Amino acid sequence: MQTKEVGGKILFSIFIIQLKFFCNMKLTLALTLFALYSLAINAQLKNKHVLIFTKNGKGYVHENIPASIAALQKLGVENGFTTDTTTNAGLFTDDNLKKYDVIIFSNTNNDVFDTEEQKVAFMRYIQAGGGFMGIHSASGTERTWKWFKLMLGATFLRHPPFQSFTVHVLDKKHPAVKNLSSQWQTNDECYFFKEFNPAIKVLLISDISTIKEADSLKNIKPDVFGNRYPAAWCQEFDGGRIWYTGLGHSKEDYSNAIYLAHLLDGLKWVSDKPKPDYKKARATNSVIDEMRIF
Repeated sequence: MQTKEVGGKILFSIFIIQLKFFCNMKLTLALTLFALYSLAINAQLKNKHVLIFTKNGKGYVHENIPASIAALQKLGVENGFTTDTTTNAGLFTDDNLKKYDVIIFSNTNNDVFDTEEQKVAFMRYIQAGGGFMGIHSASGTERTWKWFKLMLGATFLRHPPFQSFTVHVLDKKHPAVKNLSSQWQTNDECYFFKEFNPAIKVLLISDISTIKEADSLKNIKPDVFGNRYPAAWCQEFDGGRIWYTGLGHSKEDYSNAIYLAHLLDGLKWVSDKPKPDYKKARATNSVIDEMRIF
């Protein structure tokens, strides 16, 4: 009887040891996979160089700009890319822009370029294969320049009052949104746009069925897309990679994990390309035929 009890205790001890070993192996594997995933993310952005441009022309200037700069700089530290920040459009020259993998227009608005030469330098950067990210009011930038509006993908029209609404991911397979939840609730300005470039790839949509207008008689919700209204998109345009989000009005957005993941996914997609090759740049002036294929 004692022999059976001793034997049972031994078998039980062996079982416990094997169970602990199995659990430790699973934990080790999980940590290893997480480490490899983190390295892959860092490697994708490691040593990339990003210019954050925040100039505003005459008109409304967002209070979120300092928070957006701080958030992008923090993402740089965490993911291995470097950032420069400026409001000086005079830095838009071939020699300066060729240093950057991505240019981010963070809450720029209205006319931001001072000269034709600056516009041409920006065009040439995109044509060379540069990357561009536009955040929130960037869609209100250079509202009379045809090339810029086609490049960004649409032009700001107006927005209803700041309120809560639901954002949905339209294509979970696209790398620019692959790490986002399929939907989430946000408090933001739901931007409405005009002059859409039909070539854009819509990534996120706002459910505008719940949107309340300040004056429902004066302001009619657009019905072109029904209740599924574009909120973020991307495109390959004129040689470059373009990504834009209409979200991000509040300075609190720039400490929100969901919104920061949105920015990071966009940045990874935009920067996943070689350095600009200025042999491909051809612009000599900023006037374009908007009916040509870019």
